[in-house]
Amino acid sequence: MSFVVAIDGPAGTGKGTIAKLIAQELNLVNIDTGAMYRSITLEAIRQGINSIEEKEKLIEIAKNIKIEMTNNNGEQEIFLNGENVSKEIRSTEVSGFVSQVSSIPEIRELMVNLQRKMAEGRDVIMEGRDITTVVFPNANVKIYLDADVAERAKRRYKENKEKGMQATFEETLEAMKKRDHNDMHKPVGALKIAEDAIVVDTTNMTIDEVKEKVKEIITKC
Repeated sequence: MSFVVAIDGPAGTGKGTIAKLIAQELNLVNIDTGAMYRSITLEAIRQGINSIEEKEKLIEIAKNIKIEMTNNNGEQEIFLNGENVSKEIRSTEVSGFVSQVSSIPEIRELMVNLQRKMAEGRDVIMEGRDITTVVFPNANVKIYLDADVAERAKRRYKENKEKGMQATFEETLEAMKKRDHNDMHKPVGALKIAEDAIVVDTTNMTIDEVKEKVKEIITKC
């Protein structure tokens, strides 16, 4: 039997950071589902594909690439076909295309099956857009992290700036709004709040405050 903590929410709510911190403190395996879709997207861009009009090529990429996740001194590293792409998958170009790639039903099915396989017999924490509703609808703990879109864009802008990425706050905000719309209107795996999920609004909370709140929710289950 495995113990599953499922976290959903829009971009910029701190899901990835929280999952990593909670995994370390509660000895859970952190599976970053977003990184899986980002890896497919990165490979597509590298192959010159930047439109879902080339759907069949995107599906072939998803079928054939190898995605691995490792833990290096508490930091999760993502490997695409043996190459460490932890930084590359967070680029603005990948962020702008990943929502469309992840909306392809065939790709979602492939990744959902892989995500479930990764969690078999393990105590895991998994975050994404449809973990509580599609991937693990029977998860032991379901949490939905949310925040005001302007605050989320502010966080993402700061992250990008620290990584040396060139994008204005206004561009980041518009990209965030577009991402939200795409995520919430996908034909499969759309972002929505599960009926039994606990909602945590992180708008005015520090990462440490969110971590403690999420940890409290998990330990009470």
